[in-house]
Amino acid sequence: MKKLLFLFITVLFVQITKAQSTYILCGKLLDTKSGKIYNKKTIVVKENKIYKVIDGYVSPKSKTAVTIDLKDKVVMPGLIDMHVHIEKEFDKNTRLNNYILNEADVAYNSVGFAKSTLLSGFTTVRDLGGTGVNISIKKAINAGKIPGPRVFTAGKSLATTGGHADPTNGSSRKLIGNPGPKEGVVNSVEDAKKAVRQRYKNGADCIKITATGGVLSVAKSGDNPQFTIEEIKAICDTAKDYGMHVAAHAHGDEGMQRAIIGGVKTIEHGTYMSDETMELMKKHNAYLVPTITAGKEVAEKATVKGFYPAIVVPKALAVGPQIQGTFAKAYKKGVGIAFGTDAGVFKHGNNGKEFAFMVEAGMPAIETIQSATITNAMLLKMENELGQIQKGFFADIIAVNDDPTQNISTMENVVFVMKNGVVYKR
Repeated sequence: MKKLLFLFITVLFVQITKAQSTYILCGKLLDTKSGKIYNKKTIVVKENKIYKVIDGYVSPKSKTAVTIDLKDKVVMPGLIDMHVHIEKEFDKNTRLNNYILNEADVAYNSVGFAKSTLLSGFTTVRDLGGTGVNISIKKAINAGKIPGPRVFTAGKSLATTGGHADPTNGSSRKLIGNPGPKEGVVNSVEDAKKAVRQRYKNGADCIKITATGGVLSVAKSGDNPQFTIEEIKAICDTAKDYGMHVAAHAHGDEGMQRAIIGGVKTIEHGTYMSDETMELMKKHNAYLVPTITAGKEVAEKATVKGFYPAIVVPKALAVGPQIQGTFAKAYKKGVGIAFGTDAGVFKHGNNGKEFAFMVEAGMPAIETIQSATITNAMLLKMENELGQIQKGFFADIIAVNDDPTQNISTMENVVFVMKNGVVYKR
């Protein structure tokens, strides 16, 4: 009888907890769809969804409801970063860590990185490449085992032999081996198809290719094309069959053009993008993910002796300073812009710095925020669930101290974070 009574009370408690409402009193509310800021609004949250948005301040009638007072804050939807690496943060030991850290070590480190990202206001991220631990991190966050953003991940990036994401670059001959599609290394159309299917099998949500050389890989070129158009097309066509889009790391112009023609949806970095390529992006409805913060970081760290391997330094010094200027030109030409930072190249949690760099390059503040909300939600095919504070959307809600349209640096200091109806920072 006592066991039955205990079970009844437990079930009742769970039902009451699930039914509990949260009333958020917003001094100002940023509507990302219209780009306008409205005064005195109340957001009602039930479970993990926004139930309704009400004019004025409304107090709950239910004694079990919770009220959160943000009357002196500016409230907006949780932010989306389309380019992070949740597994690591680059430092002078990164190369060594690739050989001495076990998957468990990488996973433990990722817990802190995921938490820092969430607490900085980024409630959703697209992870563009790691060892595959990023898939496990996604699952752990979804299961509520650790705090972190909602993760859409590419798992292991795809490369060609010796390409930017070949995991054995710089290794000794004893270790270099001959990685193939299972490890994310592609050298033919058939390899391309198999590699995509393997990512799907592993639990990836999207595909990331390294269409050109890169800055931080231990290889000479930072911008040479590294896939054929036929290989890229095979990757994109196969990804489409499995419901995934393709992102392409690309610094060099020829590699970008091949990627766009081949069917990729986003170009990451875009450093040496020509006018012709910008027009090609508009024609094919591809989006640029600028990662200005990462460009500035690698250029700065390249001046620190011993921070990067010697082969990386000249690439970092050349590529880093170019990214912001290319972004400015692409924006003015009407290329679609998706917010992304490449966090992991710099410290996780500093993602918000990207907003000021985008504004500095000529993009209006409200448009930078829209790129990190409604644009990115659309690219993730979550436009009816993320990126806005509207009825039926996930209760991903953040707040800052100042009006970001007047003071964009306030985006670097998010003071309130709710994800899925749960408050993580207040």
